[in-house]
Amino acid sequence: MEKIIFDCDNTMGIHGCDVDDGLALLYLLGKKSLKICGITTTYGNSDIETVYACTAAMLKEIGRSDIPILKGCPDKESLNSEAAEFLVKTINDNKGNISILATGSLTNLLAAYLIDSTILMKTKQIVIMGGISQELIINGEILDELNFSCDPVAADCVLKNGKNVSVITGNNCLDAFFTQDDFEKILIANSKPIAKYITRKCSYWFEDMMNMFKINGFYNWDVVAAAYLLEPSLFNNNYQYIEPNIENLQKGLLCFRPNNRESERESYLINIPLIADLNSFTADIYNTWLEVEV
Repeated sequence: MEKIIFDCDNTMGIHGCDVDDGLALLYLLGKKSLKICGITTTYGNSDIETVYACTAAMLKEIGRSDIPILKGCPDKESLNSEAAEFLVKTINDNKGNISILATGSLTNLLAAYLIDSTILMKTKQIVIMGGISQELIINGEILDELNFSCDPVAADCVLKNGKNVSVITGNNCLDAFFTQDDFEKILIANSKPIAKYITRKCSYWFEDMMNMFKINGFYNWDVVAAAYLLEPSLFNNNYQYIEPNIENLQKGLLCFRPNNRESERESYLINIPLIADLNSFTADIYNTWLEVEV
């Protein structure tokens, strides 16, 4: 059975805040062969208190209060938290057999590394949603990167010290556009309680996207990372050498080694997967959500 720790900044259901961490969590719960060993909350979409309360409430609403939830570091200057201690203990108890899915700021992972500098190498793999390879543009509007840039030092640490690191960049997530029409056709018409739960929790987000970007749908950022972790056959691997530096990571920007040639700067091999078949990917997401029992 696949084991993971989900490190996220879930704000699903909070007006004005993103829904994709919550949708990623529901996707994980829909995969019956998966064990979520714990959820560590981080800041990003909102402050740590809001994220923690939102995630705890969501687990209660869907009847999954059995999953441990740990409060993470409140900001990049505060590096002590129960989440960091949980990461260290749980990874050490499952050396080589537990993966991390990280979809918010990476401060908790840095804090865990400062407790045990070998901890990121003891994972099975680390899948991150974050970073950009070029300007992220939605309908003519430039969108700021909101994960690596929250804590560039933490992002630098994980990229350099993580084992089997895959990064789902904001640019690569642009393929995962979920239209309001499809959302309503597939979920609103479905009688399952989870379908009603998702539509109720996400209804405001379509209006927000129309107001902000004049688009009839939303980009399912974090769900792409969750799907890669559990269904890698839906993706084409894309290995690249990167040369992380704090200045670029302050903007969330990944710096690639020029033409994959040797350079004077230290480089690190990571995977930047691409969705292979959008129809198969989208079908898997909807079908997996509908497997969640509420």
